[in-house]
Amino acid sequence: MKKKYIIGLAIIVVFVVFAMANLHKSLTPYVSLEEAKRTQETVQVKGERVAGSEYFDTERNVFVFKLVDDRGEECEVIYRGVKPANFEQADQVVAIGRFVNGKFEASQILVKCPSKYQAEGAKS
Repeated sequence: MKKKYIIGLAIIVVFVVFAMANLHKSLTPYVSLEEAKRTQETVQVKGERVAGSEYFDTERNVFVFKLVDDRGEECEVIYRGVKPANFEQADQVVAIGRFVNGKFEASQILVKCPSKYQAEGAKS
């Protein structure tokens, strides 16, 4: 009977270690553009899009735009994929990726659009 408990406990420990290792890999921190430039890790940068800065290269399937973070720093974001829906209406943009050769290469773009449930003229 004791042998069953030891085997069960060993399986649980292995599972917990495996889960913790994978959880750590999946956590992507929010950082400023300045901090993102100093690391080779994948990070999330939140900011506002610079209106009129975006363009889409249909031949290469590349979407490019400028982002200004909360500290006022600006950078060019390169995303290899389709422009996110409602990008022009976005209040905030989150780019997930890392800096390569002075430009932020995003693997994912998230947009936060104004809520249709907010009162007219009210902003959060």
